[in-house]
Amino acid sequence: MYGKTGAGARASMAVLGAALLLAGCSSGGGGGKGEQSGAPVTQQPKNADPFWVNPDGNAAEQVAAYDKAGRDDDAEQIRKIAGQPTGEWIGPENPEQEARGFTEAAEKADRAAILVLYNIPHRDCGQFSQGGAADGNAYRTWIDGVARGIGDRPATVILEPDAILHLVNQCTPEEFREERYDLLKGAVTQLASLKNTKVYLDAGNAGWGHPDQIFEPLRAAGVDRADGFSVNVSNFYSTDDSVAYGKRLAAKVGNKHFVIDTSRNGNGPYTRGKPDENWCNPPGRALGENPTTKTADPLVDAYLWIKRPGESDGTCKGGPKAGEWWADYALKLAKASE
Repeated sequence: MYGKTGAGARASMAVLGAALLLAGCSSGGGGGKGEQSGAPVTQQPKNADPFWVNPDGNAAEQVAAYDKAGRDDDAEQIRKIAGQPTGEWIGPENPEQEARGFTEAAEKADRAAILVLYNIPHRDCGQFSQGGAADGNAYRTWIDGVARGIGDRPATVILEPDAILHLVNQCTPEEFREERYDLLKGAVTQLASLKNTKVYLDAGNAGWGHPDQIFEPLRAAGVDRADGFSVNVSNFYSTDDSVAYGKRLAAKVGNKHFVIDTSRNGNGPYTRGKPDENWCNPPGRALGENPTTKTADPLVDAYLWIKRPGESDGTCKGGPKAGEWWADYALKLAKASE
């Protein structure tokens, strides 16, 4: 009943992307490969969507490839993804370089970067996105690098999808629990101290549906020092259900605000497969509400595309490894959102 995340971009790709951005490919808020194909990827209106659109992401590359191949209709479909801000998942090897590259590019476009930090030790309970930092000290060093890379530039950080939920559902072994709370609290404290960074600690999804079990762990992980929490990361529960879940949970943690991942929830959750597999590349899903800070509830700070639509949940249902781009799935998500 919990969502899987995938590691986002592979570290080498993220470093390359950051290097391209620093070289000026995103200056002026458009450009990138999409611009070369005659279809520029530009920023969304700042008053409703203050987050940065990466003009050099996988979706933009796919648009260019479809344009070159004369697949105009498919290119237009993938532009639905390429034209929206999505989370940049910081890799394990070069956190300072990546965080700096993304936040500098965003600042040049007068926007805020969305960064997803997913490197907690013993991540994902040995499943498709297993891994993470080697130990607590390695994780603290990694967070130090992320913080240096962000500096005073605007950023919205989603901190450790599933990390708390996996404590609650007993997926994470007992011997790692105390350390995980300490690592999360330390990360929240450090990131929240940055001048222009907002931090949202992940708090599961509406399919979990047990705020009474997760609110105390959320407190123990330092949510009181964060800007709030995130729900539905990499999952498919409807926005209405996610708002209801978030509000029930907020009432137990001091009415903290929250953000909702709407990247793939346009058709709600898939319920026709095995319950423990419905989160992984389910068929028939659709893009959800576009990212915006103009939401349906004052407690909801934003709808965000935290999981990048078109990236695989793992090697299930014919998908590539978690976090890798899957053009066919991206195209289906986009077409289903018409």
